[in-house]
Amino acid sequence: MKIETTPREDHQLTMTVEIEQDQMEGAKRRSARQLAKRGKIAGFRPGKAPYNVILQNYGEQAVIEGAIDILLEEVYPKALEEAEIEPGAQGSLEEMESLEPPKFVFTIPLKPEIDLGDYRKIRMDYKFKAPGKAELDAKLEELQRMYANTAEVERPIEEGDYIKADIVGKKVGAEGDDAVVFEKNDHPIFVTEKKREGEEPFVGFAKKLIGASVGQKKSTTKTHSEDDANEDLCGAKVKYTTTINVVHGTELPALDDEFATKLGAQSMDDLLESIEKSIEDESRSEYDDEFFTALIDKIKEDATIKYPPQALERETELVIEDMSQRLSQQGMEFEAYLKMQESTLEKFTEEEARPVAEKRLERGMIFDELAQQEEIEINDGDLETEFNQTMMNLASQGYNFNDVKGGARAQKAIANNVAQQSATQLMTRLTLDRMKDIATGDFAKAEKEAAKAAKEAKKEKEAEKAKVAEEKKAEETKEAEASEEKGEEASE
Repeated sequence: MKIETTPREDHQLTMTVEIEQDQMEGAKRRSARQLAKRGKIAGFRPGKAPYNVILQNYGEQAVIEGAIDILLEEVYPKALEEAEIEPGAQGSLEEMESLEPPKFVFTIPLKPEIDLGDYRKIRMDYKFKAPGKAELDAKLEELQRMYANTAEVERPIEEGDYIKADIVGKKVGAEGDDAVVFEKNDHPIFVTEKKREGEEPFVGFAKKLIGASVGQKKSTTKTHSEDDANEDLCGAKVKYTTTINVVHGTELPALDDEFATKLGAQSMDDLLESIEKSIEDESRSEYDDEFFTALIDKIKEDATIKYPPQALERETELVIEDMSQRLSQQGMEFEAYLKMQESTLEKFTEEEARPVAEKRLERGMIFDELAQQEEIEINDGDLETEFNQTMMNLASQGYNFNDVKGGARAQKAIANNVAQQSATQLMTRLTLDRMKDIATGDFAKAEKEAAKAAKEAKKEKEAEKAKVAEEKKAEETKEAEASEEKGEEASE
């Protein structure tokens, strides 16, 4: 067997394998026997027809194709072993270069490789700032509005009101039916100063109604952007006339213990404490996502990352699968989503899924390599704590193991899945903590202090050892002097 390998730029190898002609001839005869067993040849029992008769009945091409399939199962793994190649995925036969001599040309994807460079020199400040009173008040108001009472009022519109209005939008300067670009009767509107995506007829419309009263008509003119989602409005100047039909004001509940108990808290103090923790955890999570994404991207700048196209294709498939599952949980089919977006699978794959997959693949490689380089390990005690916490979280969400169908075996399978999930979560957290410590310089400082402490401990140990040796020597000297004195006394 002769083997030649040629590296490719896409992290694959071209492997050309030449075998002896006798191997091909032997494989052709085995192929012919297989063909004869599957079919009938007049005058012969299945599998007993001579080779030349089989060739006449099935043709040499069919025999050769079967021989190639037979040889592939033998030649490919043996060639990998002899060439000491560890593929990253299943290789493929690109072509049969020749039949005499038999020469196979394979394309072999290599295992992904990564060199992080000197990532321990990278520095990034961690500047998380906990939410303050403004964020707490905003969350409290949000909860109050969830439990607010609404009633029709006879006063000008205020922020937080719910109204119904007739709205007609006409292009300025246009006439006839083409002039009307927006028309809705009894259109429900929540009045707020904040911008809300998807607000009709345009973002920021509701706040322009503040101060108007029932029965009043209010006009406002809007010049839409050139890239407006509605093609009819791109660059158009539109005059919107609004007639207020009804105004409902909101009565917020008092912030007291009674309100707190409605939300599952024991008291208002407990509710405040719970909300503070919740918004801080949420805020920290958002900050951490941005921090670690930026940190990994910074590490990537000096890293060398190589992987075959098959790895990216597989990650792209996973991105599409994840998207499809999320849509399914929301009651929408992936095909319906594509249609709604006026897209196709090919377009979605190329423009959305593949870029996401590339980032996810490379960030995952960086993360895994960091964990390995830093020798991050999980101890049994931490894993048990993480497992118990995950189980408590599931229980708090109403999950009951006793309701699982399938008995003890099913419960064990679920427990194993939870254990695996807990291990992954713990490994992720430990690795992220190490990354943060490295980036902020805390790890280098801790290493320096540890080295200093070890040096001082060694120095103290050596000093103690020297002291013991000195005391032992002094004791031996004392004993020698005492022995000498006894000897002198005896001689007298």
